[in-house]
This record gives sequence, structure tokens and C-alpha cells, in this order.
Amino acid sequence: MASGNEIREFLTTRRARLTPAQAGLAAYGSRRRVSGLRREEVVFLAGVSVEYYTQIERGTVRGVSEDVLDAVARALQLDEVEKTHLLDLVRAAKQRPARGRRTPERVRPGVQRVLDTITEAAAFVRNGRLDILSANRLGYALYSEVFANPDRPANLARFVFLDPQSRRFYRAWDGIADATVGNLRAEAGRDPYDHDLTDLVGQLSTQSEDFRIRWASHDVQEYRSGIQPFHHPLVGDLDLGYEALQLMADVGQILIIYTAQPGSPSQDALNRLAEWSTRNKAPTT
Repeated sequence: MASGNEIREFLTTRRARLTPAQAGLAAYGSRRRVSGLRREEVVFLAGVSVEYYTQIERGTVRGVSEDVLDAVARALQLDEVEKTHLLDLVRAAKQRPARGRRTPERVRPGVQRVLDTITEAAAFVRNGRLDILSANRLGYALYSEVFANPDRPANLARFVFLDPQSRRFYRAWDGIADATVGNLRAEAGRDPYDHDLTDLVGQLSTQSEDFRIRWASHDVQEYRSGIQPFHHPLVGDLDLGYEALQLMADVGQILIIYTAQPGSPSQDALNRLAEWSTRNKAPTT
């Protein structure tokens, strides 16, 4: 995942999706070859020279300033996550590639104690590659389909795209598939030299057409909060609200907590799952 190529493809896909009308420009000419913005239209909106923007879009960013990147982000109407991704790509392009692989990540004992004290919600900790590093009892029970695969670390992206069970487990599979790829794209921008992430993307690209199509779109997302609909093989349908919390002392690790609306059928199902988890030994990371 060369940073220069990533910058070029990200910027070209962003301007391809933005029409002149959306950008507040008149679309002159009946034989317009592209539906999105032309490069010179981005230059006009950003207030930079053609040569300067062309260098940026080609991935030559060593001397580019943050003010210019802000102007480009405004011209392309990037949202907060997309702008952060662009800045990450530029920063990575200016850095020297790291060597070797990371030491396997672990959850600190203090974080594990926090997980274990959460008894009425499903919770787990994951990293940017979507490896599940640890969970509480109810988290292991909720994701029992994921942990049924003996490969470790359990990885949510592999489950979504390579395990047929995921399409039943996630009732809104297309949405979670989009979010999965969007999260991996954002992580690749933060650390394009992560060999384990490169290996994961390579595996998913060669084995899943659904993944390849989404990866080529260069869309980025962050999993922050919302409602996730599940179908669990033991308790049926659950609609669970989630919150994603960054662990500030552990860079790249995120705590995900799932809760149900009090008094709802989903709460009843979650209670039954909790009862089952106390009677059965849950799989582990």
C-alpha cells in the first residue's frame, strides 16, 4: 500500500463522486466526459495552482502545507473522517517506512478488569486491523460465531468476508461490510507499513470479490456509535446499540460496548444469552 498511490487514488475517487452542481459550479458543455469534477475545477475551488495540485494528486507531497490540504479538503467536500484520512496519507508519505512486524498486541490487565466488571452489556477490545484482543463473558457469547473459527487472533474482517455464517449473523450485512472496509481503509492511512494489515488486505482481496469492490472505492469510515442488528443462533434477533471508545493509554485499541434498550425484546434476548454464557465456557482469544 504505497502512500503516493493511495493519495492519488483517494483524491481521484473523491473528485469523481462530486458533480459540478454539488460543488456550486456550472457544468459547461454538453459533451462532458466525466460526471465528477475535473482537476482544473478542484484547482479553482481550492485556490491553488494546477501544477501544485497535480503534484499532490500524484502523491508528491513532501513540501505540501496543511493549509493547502485544508483547501483541497474543502473543495472536495471531505467529511471529518475523510479529511483525517487524507492527512494521515500525506504524513505517511513523508515518513520512512518502518521495518519488521509489530509485537503481538495484548490487553493490559487493568483493561481486562474493566471488561470483566461489565456484566450487563457485551464488550470487547479490538485493534485497527479488527483483531479482537479480548472480551467479557457476554462479548464472547455474542460473538460465538466469530470465535468458532480456531484461527487466532479472531478477526472481524475475515469473519465478515470469508465466513458464510456472517451473512446470517449480521442482519444488515451490506452495512457492516461497508463499515469493515471503511475502517480498514482508515487504518491503512494511519499506518500503511503495517505488514499484518497488508497481509490481511491481500488475503481478503484474493478471496472475496465483495471485499475487492469495496476496497477499490477508497471510502473511509470510523465505527463510533449506532445500532447493529444481529441474529444470534441461540437467542434470535437482537438490535443492540454500540459505543466505540478509544483507550487513550493503548494507542490503536478500541473498546466496543453493546447494550439493549431496557424492556425491549433485544434486552430479553441479551439476558438469555447472559444466562447461557454463565452455564457454558465461552471461547477465548
